[in-house]
Amino acid sequence: MDLKTTKASPVLADPSAPISKSRLGMHSSLMPYSQTGTSFPSTILTIPRKKPAKLDDVGSNGWLEAMKSSSPPRKKILKDPFAGVSSDDGECAYHSWKLKFPSALFSFEKIVDYARDKKIVMFLDYDGTLSPIVDDPDRAFMSADMRCAVKNVAKHFPTAIISGRRRDMVSELVGLTELYYAGSHGLDIKFPDKEVNLFQPAREFLPMIDEVFRTLVKITSDITGALVENHKFCASVHYRNVDEKSWATVAQRVHDVLKDYPRLRLTHGRKVLEVRPVIDWNKGKAVEFLLESMNLGNSEEVLPIYIGDDRTDEDAFKVLRQGNRGYGILVSSVPKESNAFFSLKDTEEVKKFLKSLVRWKEKSML
Repeated sequence: MDLKTTKASPVLADPSAPISKSRLGMHSSLMPYSQTGTSFPSTILTIPRKKPAKLDDVGSNGWLEAMKSSSPPRKKILKDPFAGVSSDDGECAYHSWKLKFPSALFSFEKIVDYARDKKIVMFLDYDGTLSPIVDDPDRAFMSADMRCAVKNVAKHFPTAIISGRRRDMVSELVGLTELYYAGSHGLDIKFPDKEVNLFQPAREFLPMIDEVFRTLVKITSDITGALVENHKFCASVHYRNVDEKSWATVAQRVHDVLKDYPRLRLTHGRKVLEVRPVIDWNKGKAVEFLLESMNLGNSEEVLPIYIGDDRTDEDAFKVLRQGNRGYGILVSSVPKESNAFFSLKDTEEVKKFLKSLVRWKEKSML
C-alpha cells in the first residue's frame, strides 16, 4: 500500500466511546466578558530532491503569514510588548485587552466563588505554561517549585497535562505519576499509574508520521537552526533558531512534502510547524474525552479549568466557552485574540494561581 496516496478514512481506536456535548450552565453574570486501526507497511520512501518550487506557493496559501503572526519576537515580549507603539496607545491597548481577558489572579475570588459547590478538573499545557519557552525544546524544564505546585493541585483535583509533545517525553519532564497525560495534542492519552494507553485515535498513522519525520529531517538538514522532532503522532519543524529570511524556505520545503500526503495536515504553533493526521481530534476533543472518561462529562457540578499559552490550546478554550462549560486561561504577556475567559502573564503567575487554588481548597476543608 502506498503511504502517500491512500484515501482510507481514519479509524478511531474506541468507536464505542462517543463524546457527549455536556453543558454546565454557568450563569452569564460570572462571565468576565460579554485503538488499533489499519496497519501500514513501515517502508521509508526516499523522495528525490526536486527542482526548488516557487516561494509564491507558501506566500499565496498564507503559510508564511501564519508563521509570522503566530511567532512574535521573543525579545520584544520580554522587554517591551509595545515596542514601536506610543506609550499612550500601548497602555490603552493593553488596558482594553485586560478588560476582555482579566487576570485570573485578580479574578480569583470570582472563580472560586463559582467553584465552591463544584468539582474542579485542571487541564494544563506544558511549554509556555509550566515551563518557560526556550530555544532548545530539550531544555524546557519546569522548576522544582512548579512541580510541587502541580503535585499539590493533583492531590485535590483531577489534573491532566495536554501537550503537543510526545506523551512519554512530557511525562518524563513533569515526573508525576498521579496525573493524566495527553501527548501529541491529545492523540495519545494515558491514565495515572496505568501502563497501557487509554486512547490513541490515530494509531494507524504512526508509520506515515515516522516516514514524514525522516523526510523532513533530510530536507531541512542544510537550514541553520532548523529542528525536527518526532512527537509520535505528529512531526514538528521548529524554526525558532532559524534566520527569519529563511522562514519561507522552511515553509516551502514542508509544503512540498505534504503535497504527497493528503491524509496529513499542517498546523501552526509558536515558531513551529506541526504535521498532524487529518482526523477530527485536537486538545478540545481530548478535554471532552478525559471528562467523559472520569465520568464527569455530564455533571453540572463540574468546573473544568484549562491553562495554556499556544494557538493549539484555543481548541480547548473554545470547548469550555461553548455553553459556558468552564474557564479557559490564556498565558500571554501581550494582547492576542483568544477563546479564553481569563489571562495570566507568564509561568510565574501560573504557579501563583495553582498555589492559590491549593490554599483555597485546603482552607475550605477545615
